[in-house]
Amino acid sequence: MDKNSIVGFILIGVIFFGFTWYQSNQYQKQREYQAQLDSVARAEQLLLQMEKDSIAALNAASAQSNDGAASLARPRKYLDSLLDSHYNAEAEYVTLSNGKLDLVLTTRGAQPYSARLVEYRTYDSTDLYLVKPEYSDFNIAVFAGENINTRDMVFQVAEKTDTSVTMRLPFSNGGYMEQKYILPADSYMVSNELSFVNMSGLIPRKINSFDIDWNLIVPRFEKGYTNEKQYSKLDYYFSGEKKPEQLGRGGRNDSESIVSRIKWFAFQQQFFSAIMTAGSEFSSGDFSINFYDEDDPDRNLMLCNARLQAELKHDSDKVTVPFEFYFGPNHYRTLKNYDQRYEKIIPLGGSVIGLISRGVIIPTFNFLGRFISNYGIIILIMTILIKLVISPLTMKSYKSSAKMNVIKPEIDKLNEKYPKQEDALKKQQAMMELYKRAGISPMGGCLPMLLQLPVLYAMFRFFPASIELRQQKFLWADDLSAYDSILDLPFRIPLYGDHVSLFALLMAVSMFLYSKMTSSQMSNDPNMAGMKFMSVWLMPIMMLFICNNLSSGLSYYYLLSNLITMFQTWFVRRYMVDEKKIHAQLAASAGKPMPKSKWQQRLEEAQRMQQQALKEQQKRSRR
Repeated sequence: MDKNSIVGFILIGVIFFGFTWYQSNQYQKQREYQAQLDSVARAEQLLLQMEKDSIAALNAASAQSNDGAASLARPRKYLDSLLDSHYNAEAEYVTLSNGKLDLVLTTRGAQPYSARLVEYRTYDSTDLYLVKPEYSDFNIAVFAGENINTRDMVFQVAEKTDTSVTMRLPFSNGGYMEQKYILPADSYMVSNELSFVNMSGLIPRKINSFDIDWNLIVPRFEKGYTNEKQYSKLDYYFSGEKKPEQLGRGGRNDSESIVSRIKWFAFQQQFFSAIMTAGSEFSSGDFSINFYDEDDPDRNLMLCNARLQAELKHDSDKVTVPFEFYFGPNHYRTLKNYDQRYEKIIPLGGSVIGLISRGVIIPTFNFLGRFISNYGIIILIMTILIKLVISPLTMKSYKSSAKMNVIKPEIDKLNEKYPKQEDALKKQQAMMELYKRAGISPMGGCLPMLLQLPVLYAMFRFFPASIELRQQKFLWADDLSAYDSILDLPFRIPLYGDHVSLFALLMAVSMFLYSKMTSSQMSNDPNMAGMKFMSVWLMPIMMLFICNNLSSGLSYYYLLSNLITMFQTWFVRRYMVDEKKIHAQLAASAGKPMPKSKWQQRLEEAQRMQQQALKEQQKRSRR
């Protein structure tokens, strides 16, 4: 393998692995930025904690009153006496369940109190509450003769069925606010209808909007904090756009004010999301996301805030504003079936990479999943299939590399013949002629590898975002979506972590062996020593550090890919390249003029220009 081919190979590797290095070090690079926002985040978290504590205290006091203990009395707050009685009332809890989602609603604020995903568990095998009790605060604020905040009010349960519940907040004039929640069978989507009935005498016609506030603390569900934080964010979507906008990507604290209309927003954890959609769009919104530290005693991941405005029309005695809540997994097909572009929150890559993920990888993965329950076997089969599909490209590369290995002695002779730097063009021209005589394409080794990079990157994006791999065991890995650990260290190594991932270690070893296998093609030119060191030692070590904290499924895939590549390389060298034929071809063409390619012509022209410039420089120096 000549110098240019090695440079091309290294550049390709740097492009791919450099990006993964960037991804894995986002947390470190952004610590200074996060430090500036920590005080704000902690203040917001403290306020929400205070609210949670006050609710808990109220509930405790109410429970004591049932046993004859003194209740916690709250001062009169609202002018409407009927409304004020609902301010001091005791909250009830109503449950809707369909086998996928257990949704508990509280009459205080007529809001979701908790949302448990029945078919999923946290990493430590406890119930997975996407909305944990007392971790959500949902409020409707509207002016109806006075400022009304539904979080302060206890609604009445007006109707309850197996799939729906209707709650009302009455006013003295006979009007009322109504919240209706509907949970269909076999669905993660909750329909919500907010109605204002006979409220025209209380809500002035000039009031054409109301406010919605939703604050939600999302707990940690996964094994690795860094990976979970990296892939959690807040999304919001404008109707007609191809994909949603993002806040907090890479684990950053962030906020944004939006003055245009918003269709939906999502509080997105790595594998689960709470999404709210407006039937007629939100007119504006303010969003913020703040991440908790890894050592948070309550194991919370992030605090998400949404403050929105929605239009309020006055076209009838009953004005209904529809909304929808999604409490469920970030499963591509499930999200796509709702036809709201929810699936775009899954980070599968841009146009080309995303097309490969959505059009090839996900369908193949789902198809194999119908027949095979072991996801380690599925990854093996997928790796083999991918290698077979791109083999027309890679085999050409392997053949070119094998031929390079055959003519390596001739390349070493050229390096000895042209040892000086000023003879670099002559050496390059001689090598191009040698390649032509041996039937080697100079780009035969680099171009195929460049063309398969999108597939490798698509797999890099797919594994950490694939909920199918979540908590799937294989060999010693207990969760293919998180890192595997065969040894927990009592200390943390910078950039590496506090554990030893065996899949990452085996992947790095396989990369080292393959690099040793191909490094034999490199010439003995001292200038190539640095490149050989980078290929054989630096890149495997770098990948070991990068993959130690990433998905074990991803490291396992790279390991399989390297092993298959090594086998293909050996097979090509052993059975597809005839060394005697190449040597005979070189001997037969020795001394015969070869037709010059455009590349050779450009090299010769560059050499003439270099020589002419050198002569002119020598003439000026004599003067």
